[in-house]
Amino acid sequence: MKETNKNSALFVLCMASFLVPFMGSAINLTLPEMARVFALGAVSQSWIAASYLIATAILQAPFARLADMYGRKRFFISGLAVFGITNLLCGFAQSGAWIIALRALSGAGSAMMFGTSMAILVSVFPQNERGKAIGVNTSVVYFALASGPFFGGMLTQHLGWHSIFFLVGILGIIAATFASFILKKEWIEARGEHFDLAGSVIYAAGLFCLVFGFSELPDIYAYMLIIAGIAGIVIFAKYELRQKQPMFDVRIFSGNKTFSLSSLSALINYACTFGVAFLMSLYLQYVRGFEPQQAGFILIAQALVQCVVSFYGGRLSDKYNPSLLATCGMAMLTVGLVALVFVSATTPLVWIVLLLVLFGFGFGLFSSPNANVIMSSVDKRFYGQASATMGTMRLTGQAFSMGVATMALSLFVGNKLITSDLHDDFMLSFRVTFIIFAVLCAAGTYTSSFRVKHRSS
Repeated sequence: MKETNKNSALFVLCMASFLVPFMGSAINLTLPEMARVFALGAVSQSWIAASYLIATAILQAPFARLADMYGRKRFFISGLAVFGITNLLCGFAQSGAWIIALRALSGAGSAMMFGTSMAILVSVFPQNERGKAIGVNTSVVYFALASGPFFGGMLTQHLGWHSIFFLVGILGIIAATFASFILKKEWIEARGEHFDLAGSVIYAAGLFCLVFGFSELPDIYAYMLIIAGIAGIVIFAKYELRQKQPMFDVRIFSGNKTFSLSSLSALINYACTFGVAFLMSLYLQYVRGFEPQQAGFILIAQALVQCVVSFYGGRLSDKYNPSLLATCGMAMLTVGLVALVFVSATTPLVWIVLLLVLFGFGFGLFSSPNANVIMSSVDKRFYGQASATMGTMRLTGQAFSMGVATMALSLFVGNKLITSDLHDDFMLSFRVTFIIFAVLCAAGTYTSSFRVKHRSS
């Protein structure tokens, strides 16, 4: 079998890594337009993101295990194709319900990619070049985040909300075709092994209850779902410990402190950062009165800084303690979140841009080094599970982040169109959300610091 050229593999992985965050950031600029067309309230708008996150979160680990058994390349390309096709179909949707359903299917495609992409990357790059490769890949992610608001706002304003779905759908199909030619080698680490269907069902049910519960806060049944989800994850962990060929080997957590702390840091990081772009997009358009394209220009500041810093952060993590770099990034995010609490309807635009720059610097400094720590702390046979863990932590954190934002909107705004007479209520939900995020990020900085001590000892 022909060997895959590492630079060609990085190129095609970067293509896939571009599309998902590009769609995620661009869609924030289309939400007000879709809300107008389909008469969607504030909470219904959040479900366009939540349905995608839930599907991706619960399917990522099972797909990663199946990819280990039947081929990471096969699952990666299939997931990219599903992602492209479902986004293309979103452009033809005639109701908000259809978009939410298709976004869930798009999440399934993303789960197939996320459970394999990082595993493929670290398989083709030696350890002394891994941080650089992860840095390049992460930089592409943030370039996508930077260009997403710009093109999302521009396309929405001039061609309508459909256009962004058509663009991403076509690019996804092209990228899947391209990947089938570039990726020469197939990676199968668990050929002939048994797939733990029962464990997968327990895992999916537990994580679904947990993530769905977050998204339904503050309703009373949401707390019941969260408790049921935590119980399901505990049952899953105990069940997997008794399996000879588990769907997910939970021993990599109990026997690997570096992996455990780094995964926890990733979970906390995304839990207190993902909702920022969602709330800032609504703030800039509803409260400050900017057009989608103008809001996109403002939001691009954060992503551009993330793009540059993550690129160099990956290279630095090959030379210096990556846990220390990631902890410094978390500390910067905490400062940025505290400052966002005091943003008002009259805050100078220059100050908002500076805060977004600080936020981008902190996130960029955290992400590449932390990914390097996670992937370098496990044996080759666990690359698929480590990759899936990173994705699950990211998406569970993102779902929690959107859950907190949705809870605040539900409490103070309700499922209503955000009009001028509700601006004060929106700003109250805005501040409450960022207070929660700031406290959580401060706790994450403290937790992340233990890795530095552990590595030093």
